[in-house]
Amino acid sequence: MIALVTGANRGLGRETARQLAGRGHTVLVSARSAADAEEAARELGKDAVPLRLDVTGPDLSGIAAEIEERHGGLDVLVNNAAIHYDTWQRAAEADLAVVREAVETNLYGPWRLIETLLPLLRRSEHPRIVNVSSEAASLTNMGGGTPAYTASKVALNALTRMLAAELRADGVLVNAVCPGWVATDMGGPGGRPVHDGAAGIVWAATLPDDGPTGGFFRDARPLPW
Repeated sequence: MIALVTGANRGLGRETARQLAGRGHTVLVSARSAADAEEAARELGKDAVPLRLDVTGPDLSGIAAEIEERHGGLDVLVNNAAIHYDTWQRAAEADLAVVREAVETNLYGPWRLIETLLPLLRRSEHPRIVNVSSEAASLTNMGGGTPAYTASKVALNALTRMLAAELRADGVLVNAVCPGWVATDMGGPGGRPVHDGAAGIVWAATLPDDGPTGGFFRDARPLPW
């Protein structure tokens, strides 16, 4: 099984890559910097392969060709890369330039990458797409704050639902996962262990063929939309 994890050079992405490799996957450890990707892959071991990938780059078409040439296909895509957990902002006075930047990485990045890699995923026997989201994006429980991050993740959840419906006939399981408040550079100290947050992502990435699709989960349990 070949898995691609975006933003895999640190934190949650790196731990997700570690756990997938531990389950026998060949993991493409992607980062915007080639050096960061290579360092992470070295640390993760023989089943990790570095891949330079900027999800906001102008042209992603070469990524699919590179993956097919080097690995023959793709089975799992984990859209983990994200920016701007903007605790300093409120929606009523938000800097919309920050919102646009968040949407570019947190929504358009995964969307464009999915479109680019979908031909490879459709050829897989067990294709999985996992969009790393946040309970902050739950409309049921939503309050104020972090407008750029929250709005971009709400949109990512909507994309998850649409893709799950459209790709169900192809056997592609598409789910959104909230890892919880995790102690990472973005989440800050005091959160749950990174290992625990990554475990829910890996669960969704390794679902059986009759597993759920179009869901929103934390720790393998449904969250309200």
